[in-house]
Parts: sequence; C-alpha cells; structure tokens
Amino acid sequence: MENYNKLVEHYKTIANYNHLSAICGWDAAAMMPSGGNQARSEAMAQLSLHIHQLSTAPHLSDLINQAQDENLSAPEHASLREMKRQWQLSTVVPEDLVKAKSLAGSKCEHAWRTQRGANDWSGFCNNFEEVVNLSQQEAQIRGEVAGLTPYDAMLDIYEPGVNSEQLNSIFGDLTSWLPELTQQVQDKQKQESVHTSNESYSTSAQNALGLEVMSLLNFDFEHGRLDISSHPFCGGVPEDVRITTRYDEQDFVQSLMGIVHETGHARYEQGLPRQWAGLPAGQARSMGIHESQSLFFEMQLGRSDPFIANLAPLARQHFKGNDPSVFEANNLKKIYTRVQPGYIRVDADELTYPAHVILRYEIERDLMNGKISYKDIPELWDNKMQQYLGLSTKDNYKDGCMQDIHWTDAQRNQSHNYKNGCMQDIHWCDGSFGYFPSYTLGAMYAAQQMATIKKLMNVDEIIQSGDLTPIFDWLDTNIWKKASLFTTDDLMTQATGEALNPLHFRKHLEERYLK
Repeated sequence: MENYNKLVEHYKTIANYNHLSAICGWDAAAMMPSGGNQARSEAMAQLSLHIHQLSTAPHLSDLINQAQDENLSAPEHASLREMKRQWQLSTVVPEDLVKAKSLAGSKCEHAWRTQRGANDWSGFCNNFEEVVNLSQQEAQIRGEVAGLTPYDAMLDIYEPGVNSEQLNSIFGDLTSWLPELTQQVQDKQKQESVHTSNESYSTSAQNALGLEVMSLLNFDFEHGRLDISSHPFCGGVPEDVRITTRYDEQDFVQSLMGIVHETGHARYEQGLPRQWAGLPAGQARSMGIHESQSLFFEMQLGRSDPFIANLAPLARQHFKGNDPSVFEANNLKKIYTRVQPGYIRVDADELTYPAHVILRYEIERDLMNGKISYKDIPELWDNKMQQYLGLSTKDNYKDGCMQDIHWTDAQRNQSHNYKNGCMQDIHWCDGSFGYFPSYTLGAMYAAQQMATIKKLMNVDEIIQSGDLTPIFDWLDTNIWKKASLFTTDDLMTQATGEALNPLHFRKHLEERYLK
C-alpha cells in the first residue's frame, strides 16, 4: 500500500490548505473590514493557485495508477476512486485560468455589493462579462475532456453522475404540476387568517433563540459557532464549522429558519467520518446530498407541526415583550407554511422555491452551452418569472437578475476542493455554473429520506419528545458516515431502497399543504 499511503499523505496536505482557505473565506464574509478586500482577494487567489498546483501535481497520476494494483480494502478502493476523480477535475483546468477566475469572481462579487442597490445592471456587466467568458472557457475544456456538453461538464463538478437530460425530465415533470398545486394552496390559504405583528424583535433575543434551537438540533458547539454576516452561510471545516445568519428586527421568521437550514449543513459536516478526514472520500457526496441535509432540517423537521409546537413556547419565552398570540403553534405553522410567489429566491416558500431554481438552471445551461449571451439574461429572467411565478421583473434588476446572494459552506468548500448568481446569486459571480440544480435535487432527496424514516419510526412522537436523536442516528448511519464512499445513486439506494424518486417530493408537498 506504499503508493496509496503516499496519496493519503498528499491529500491531507491539500486538506490543510483548504482548511485555511475556508476560514479565510468565512472571515472575509463575517469579520473582514471592506478595505481589506483587495489584499484578501489577492492572497486567496494565490492560495487557490497553490492548492491547484498541489491538486494537479504530475506524480499523482502515477501514484493513482500504481495504487490500483495494491491490496486495498473496499473503502480504500472508494477513497482511491474519489482521489482519481478530484485529480481529473483539477488537472483539466490550466493554472492561469484558475487564478483569473478567482480574481474575476472576487472583483465581480465585491462590486455587486453596491451595484445591486443601485439597480446597475450595466455596471455589473463590466465585471460579469469576464466571469462568464472565463467560465465558458472552463466549461469547454472540461466538456471536451469528459465527452460532455460544456454545461454537463460543469454540472458534474457538483452533481457527479447527473446530466441535463435527466434534469430536463425531472424539472419538466415538476413544472407540469407545481403551478397548479401552488394555485390550489393559495386558494386554500386565502380562507385562513394569520396573525402577524409590526413589533420589533431584538437581535439579542433572536440570537438566543437561535442558539437554543441549534442545541435542540444537537449542534456541536465544541466544533462550531454562530456569527452574523450580511448573507447567511455555513463555512469552515468539519472540525470547525462556522454558521452565520443575518437578523431583521422587524421579522424573526427568516433568520430562525435560516439558522435551522445552516445547522443542517453543519450537522452533516460535523458527522462526516473522522477516519476519512482530509481525504476526498471523507467529503460530502454531492451538493444535492449536502442540500438534502439542510433542507431535511429546515423543511422536513423545522416546518413540521410537532417541531413548530416545540418552537412556540421557546419563541414566547425569548420574545416576552411581544404579542404572544403571534407565537401560538397554529399561527406559527401558518406563518412558516405560507405560500406566496415572490421575486427573491432565498426568501421563497417551500412550494415556489423550485421555480426559482429551474429558472436559473435553464439560463445557466444555455449560457454555458453558448446558446445565449449574458446580455440576454434580464429579458429571459423576466419571461421565465412570468411563466413560472406570474411576476414581471422588467427593468427591475435588483429584484430580478441582481437579487440577493446565498453562499453555503457546501459550495465554498466544494469549490476549493474541486475547481480552485448573474448578480442574483454569488454562484454566478463566482463562476459556479452548474450549482443551482442541487437545491431542488436536495429537496427531493430530503423528502425521500424522511419517507424512509417514517416507515421505521414514529417521527411525530420523536419530535414532540424534544429528543430527536433517533432521527439523527439514522442520518448519521445512512448519510453522514457514508460521505463519498458510494456514488449518489448507491448512497440513496442503500439508505432508502431506491435511487432518486421525485414522487416522494410531490407527496410531501401535497400532504403538507393540501391535507
């Protein structure tokens, strides 16, 4: 096992640099003064280049080939498979392109912070054009080597084994019934009264409530923390997970479920197998699986009736000076399951969220395949918003293709490991085309996982008890500890008895919103 052991040592060295990069990225978003952006961008670009050089070291190819003939266990063979996958993904892209993309992405995102508020699409395009150009170069290179379309080659970075033909089928089916279901639910909810308040909810009270809910969700505070940033995300590394949120003192609803969402990402990271720490096999299986954990926590658990019933007294306790009727369990349930098509993806409800994802998927797919130009995005965005959500964003760039950003720990770490929105999401500012499908795939995986768990135990009783350990034990055994030792299809088949089946997602939505 001499060659395999050399590979292990090398990839653990890469992991240490990725650790530093992840923490620097968290600091840039949560702590760094704005004046430090240029120097930090240059430093991180240099670090990204160094990681790329380590990941593409010429001798790795020989070590991988020679290790294949060594006497390895089944998990070690899986580990070698993932090493080979990461090496292939990394070696395809030239070093100068890696550095250029990092610099262009940082410049684009930093300028976005003021351009969005000014509705300045034209100014944004001055930087975004370069991001798109470099990303198209990358997509073309990857596609030629892998024998895939440019977009499928980018998609494969985040969702190995998934292609646009599959997504076209899955999303096509989804759009065939989702608009009608959305309308049915809206009609139903028009008959319901929801009590809200214009009162203020202090940041300190929201923070205290968030920490208590994180404890309820078994977050390990010895290996993680909660902070504030302009845009919520979960970053860091499994041994040191950093969750951030933003607080609106006029609305405690979004920040609280945002914390629950990011805690799902964090629990997955904290649950990854320590014996494979630092190795590709010990990382998240895919972005869809990563998102499945955050959405399992937020949607399958966090917005369920018994969880909200437990949340209600906690909210009353932390917001003692506020109108207690807002925090009645039945009222909170209505608040957290309200369906209303809107402009902003990160604020969308569970039912309309997939429409935001499909819109972005269709645009980025055609953009990377060279069928459209970045200049076409505003018009396409408006057309698709009208088609899927009945809303127009004509000339409203800041709420259309320049809206809010959301950067997850999964995206941040995966981008460092694997490859070094328009203004609406940092995914596109950062050149991470191919990422968006992961959100809806994650929602589908999560629904399928919960459907399986419900066959094994009384989920409602467990949540009502306040001790969610049996549910987390299932996730730990079947998802977290498996990391990347299996393909996505094999992981889901072993855990649930079948590969992805979107029918579970539809049943979940109909059960929650119609019954």
